[in-house]
Amino acid sequence: MREFIEKMREHGLVIDVEETVSADMQAPKMAGSTDKLLFFHKIQGTRAVMNLTASRRSLSIALGIDEQKMVKTLADAKFDGKVKTSGTITMKKPSLSSIPIMHHFPRDAGKYLTSGIVFSRFEGVENASIHRMQVLDDHRVAARLVEGRHTHVMLKKALAKGEKLPIAVTIGTHPAVTFASCTRVPTGLELGYAAELLGGEITVRQCSNGVRVPDAEIVLEGYIGSDVTAEGPFVDITGTYDPVRQQPVIEFTGMHLKPDFIYHGILPGGDEHKILMGAPYEPKIYRAVAGVTEVKNVVLTKGGCGYLHAVIQIKKSTQGDAKNAIMATFAAHTSLKHVVIVDEDIDPCDPVDVEYAIATRVYGDRDIMVITGVRGSSLDPCQLDDGTNVKVGVDATMVLGREDDFLRATW
Repeated sequence: MREFIEKMREHGLVIDVEETVSADMQAPKMAGSTDKLLFFHKIQGTRAVMNLTASRRSLSIALGIDEQKMVKTLADAKFDGKVKTSGTITMKKPSLSSIPIMHHFPRDAGKYLTSGIVFSRFEGVENASIHRMQVLDDHRVAARLVEGRHTHVMLKKALAKGEKLPIAVTIGTHPAVTFASCTRVPTGLELGYAAELLGGEITVRQCSNGVRVPDAEIVLEGYIGSDVTAEGPFVDITGTYDPVRQQPVIEFTGMHLKPDFIYHGILPGGDEHKILMGAPYEPKIYRAVAGVTEVKNVVLTKGGCGYLHAVIQIKKSTQGDAKNAIMATFAAHTSLKHVVIVDEDIDPCDPVDVEYAIATRVYGDRDIMVITGVRGSSLDPCQLDDGTNVKVGVDATMVLGREDDFLRATW
């Protein structure tokens, strides 16, 4: 992570905060006012960063991929990087109070780890994914594990055998590792994907419970058992509060800190949260749309919480291509709510350009596809009690054969 911070500094994308800052809402509030990397040099007697990858530009720097080619490049990923194990990690007694864990919003249930990657291993299968973790005391947290996702599945398998699930949490990893952990990859290949993103190889070390982790500023090892407790309320991707649920408890048994460590916090509902929620889906959507038409770019928009709205740029060859692209997009990202399909001359990253396409190229009676009674995102406040929602697809492309009628004047 430290090398990446210096790269961001070279690009003029780091704001150094030298004055003393509180982890109790002050630092999170500051992160909400910029998409530049904030480096807090005095926070609870330690150091911390926020907004590591809070923009597409910063993500492209982290991955070493040109911003304009990022989605297409990631769509060609093979998840085949080499994972090299080298040594073990020495742990000491865990003390969460020694880390500047943040309290982000007034109605939050308390302090939350928001950037922690949970690495787990059971019966030879590994997983890595981000889970928010509410601090309960100096060695325990409540982790939000979405039902049916891999960590939850592995926990159920362990409990069914009368065992606990061994885990390790890293904080302050290279952003490429964080991105890989947020991506739906073939089972157990998160570290392989991280290695691929980092140039082909990643070195990991083994914790005492057998879980392997990459380089990180902070490593916490422990177990998830059968204990559950109330977790939440907590602000999620839409900026609204997620409800209180009974969630599993993680008990940490060891902690490793780098000398002069740097904590990493992610602002809930902030720009970095949106990038990490949405950008990993863009390559998946790209591959799906490529199966029905020629796709140029895919963007999950900031205004759509980085998760609920997409703009797909295509090159039409038949009049029905846009509607096929709409259906392929919804199939690839089932939590998506609205999608707009645009032509090559429309910049999918520019909301004004996209609105122009909707204003000048959409026939309301034939270019808007409404799909009712379908499963949407549990994070959407509009979701009905039965879990269903309404999806809308908009064909904002030119009519083939009439392109001259839609050409914009240029110099």
